[in-house]
Parts: sequence; structure tokens; C-alpha cells
Amino acid sequence: MMETTYSNPLLDDILERSAALHRHLCPRQVLGARMGILAGRLLGLELPQTNKRLLTFVETDGCFADGVGAATGCWLGRRTMRLIDHGKVAATFVDTRTRRAVRIRPHPQARTEARRYAPHARSRWHAYLDAYRVMPDDALLEAHWVELNLDLDRLISRPGVRVVCDRCGEEIINEREVHREGQIFCRGCAFEGERYVTMATAIPAQDRSSHSHLRGLPRPGRVLPLSAADSDGQQ
Repeated sequence: MMETTYSNPLLDDILERSAALHRHLCPRQVLGARMGILAGRLLGLELPQTNKRLLTFVETDGCFADGVGAATGCWLGRRTMRLIDHGKVAATFVDTRTRRAVRIRPHPQARTEARRYAPHARSRWHAYLDAYRVMPDDALLEAHWVELNLDLDRLISRPGVRVVCDRCGEEIINEREVHREGQIFCRGCAFEGERYVTMATAIPAQDRSSHSHLRGLPRPGRVLPLSAADSDGQQ
């Protein structure tokens, strides 16, 4: 595996930006940043990018994704980062021009080895934080060349393409519609099992005014009765 050198301020700069986003620095941010740096070296890309050539699939959200984003310049808002929520601290980096893809994950022994690289850390957590910054790539990470099992062109889609769902009437962008028996559906209407919400009652217009959030709030000093949800001691 190619070795990453930390005799320059590259990693520190990336982690400073990641910590600013997250308001703290943690080991998973360091892992994400190290993965992003290594991906750039393996794919021969200058990162963090200012274009959209690199597409990254992260397999969990949270601190780790911020570290990856800071190192690569891939972000959800730029449509260069995708969440595949498998609950894993791992990511696949795709050069959309050459179609080469590399998946990087932590080395299975990284946590065990961390104490060797930060023997004076005041806690296990701090040992991870300090060691992940200096451990060699081969000790910290594993990388594998992979092939995508999806249509990359369709995933990226084209700008300005939009249709309307024949059932709910909502607009669909990025070619995410489903064509069925001559009709166009959004995925929620085509596959109701994929819906993550159930529509109930529309909110009246008067309740959507700028001061509607103040209606029904208790007066200052009023003692609220315990609800059934509060009475079990859960907070």
C-alpha cells in the first residue's frame, strides 16, 4: 500500500476544518481524513477537489463522514457523497472519469495497535485519537480495488431533468422516477414499503405563519402536568 507522510501540515489542516464543522475532533474524523488522503494517492487525484470528479460512498454517517468530506471535498450538498448506511466505518472512492474505485476500511488490528503508537495517552479514546494521526497506512487501513454494482451514469444523472409523479403530484429530479404501465411514479408511490413517513393531515395555512410556533405554548411559570411519556422516567 502507498504510504502517507505526515511531515507536512496536510492532515492537520484537514482535521482543523473537520473539527470546525463538528465542533470537536474525534478518532473517527481522523480515520475519515486518513482514508480520504489515501484514496487520493491511490487514485492519483489532487484532493480536496474543487470539481466533482471524485464520488464517495460512505457506509455510515456522523463524525467519520465529516472527516472524509474535509479530506476529499466530497459533500452531500455537492452530490459527490452518498450514504450507504451499513453502519460501517468504511468508504468507497470512485474516480468518475476512469471508473476506478477503491474501498478503504480500518485495519482489523488498528485499535489494538493504537496503544503502541500512543503509549502515554491518558485514555483509550485519546490513544485512538493520537495514534490514528501517526500510524502507517498499512497498520491503520486496508484498501481493496472494487467494481461498482450500480449504474454510475444513472446515479449521477443529468442537470435539469425533472418529472411529476402521477399519483402524489410531487416533482422528481435526478431521474429517480419509476415508469410503470405508462405512468410515472416517485419511489414512495411505486414502492410504498420504502416510505419512511406516513402522510396524516395537512397543516392549515394559518398554522404555517411566522408566529404559529408560539401558539399553544405554556405561559411563563405555568407548571405542566406529566404526560404518560414523561411518567416512566425517560428523558
